[in-house]
Amino acid sequence: MAHFNYLPQALQDELASIAQAIIAPGKGILAADESTATIGKRFSGIGLENTEENRRLYRQLLFTADDAVAQNISGVILYEETLYQKTDDGTPFAELLKKKGIIPGIKVDKGVVTLQGTDGESTTQGLDGLAERCAKYKKDGCQFAKWRCVLKIGKDTPSPLAILENANVLARYATICQTNGLVPIVEPEVLPDGDHDLERAQKVTEKVLGAVYKALNDHHVYLEGTLLKPNMVTAGQSCTKTYTHAENARATVQALQRTVPPAVAGVTFLSGGQSEEDASVNLNAINQHPGRKPWALTFSYGRALQASVLKAWGGKPENVKAGQDELQKRAKANGLACRGKYAAGCVSSAAADKSNFVKSHAY
Repeated sequence: MAHFNYLPQALQDELASIAQAIIAPGKGILAADESTATIGKRFSGIGLENTEENRRLYRQLLFTADDAVAQNISGVILYEETLYQKTDDGTPFAELLKKKGIIPGIKVDKGVVTLQGTDGESTTQGLDGLAERCAKYKKDGCQFAKWRCVLKIGKDTPSPLAILENANVLARYATICQTNGLVPIVEPEVLPDGDHDLERAQKVTEKVLGAVYKALNDHHVYLEGTLLKPNMVTAGQSCTKTYTHAENARATVQALQRTVPPAVAGVTFLSGGQSEEDASVNLNAINQHPGRKPWALTFSYGRALQASVLKAWGGKPENVKAGQDELQKRAKANGLACRGKYAAGCVSSAAADKSNFVKSHAY
């Protein structure tokens, strides 16, 4: 029954070292792994055409921001296209990030697909050929990976099938990553869509995370060389009751305490459509919440680090510096929040209070 092999010690040490570097105090992750379709939606908001060159220019804006951004950004999740793009002077983006002391990572899933026989639930595809892709990404400079699964709260969802299937696919992905020297970020996102209250959100999150860690254990995943990217526990976007940041924090920390083993290196929350300011204030409240928290509690934000950047840039070359300044401000805000030192409103940004919610969000 207990006959299995641990990863070689040298590989365990390498994975744990990468994970610890990502969750260094005051630092978190910039999620810049939007698919071509998703970044197109972002660009449409500023009236910019979705071309490969415009995507390259935007990512170049992010990655050539002042070196001070590395004080709060430890890693960047890239989309495959972005991994192989270069700056105007021919420097590969991955090399540029490493020079800044920022660790390159890569989104490796191939998107969500419908889970047959369920009420619109999904699983995530991309396991075929994943080992070969991971080996290539490692060779090309990536040190960690990300795979997103999505679960929905409804009258009868998430179903046991959806919970089990997504837990198992995350575990299989994690083992493949670790075998190839990449730290897997495990992302089981419980979507904020719906009118459910905070208690229901907490119960579902606990159920989902419990299943995920059962699966990771069954698949012999080396937890010290992993990161968790969960949703914060918040009420549904259509819920009529309003909860405080402290109440969100209590529900989130309790859910983690009840399900996430202390061996896990760190928790890097997704922003889940929250405004930039709410994402920072909730993260701050989570870190201020009393009680045992054996993991680093930090951020892996996409929209909550980029909304103000896009608004300030507007697709115009003369606004690149303004966009980069916005990135630095939000990175600093979240760097403070993951240490419990952020004061609400102390960092003003171009789109700080704008909701970033997208219904049934897909990457």
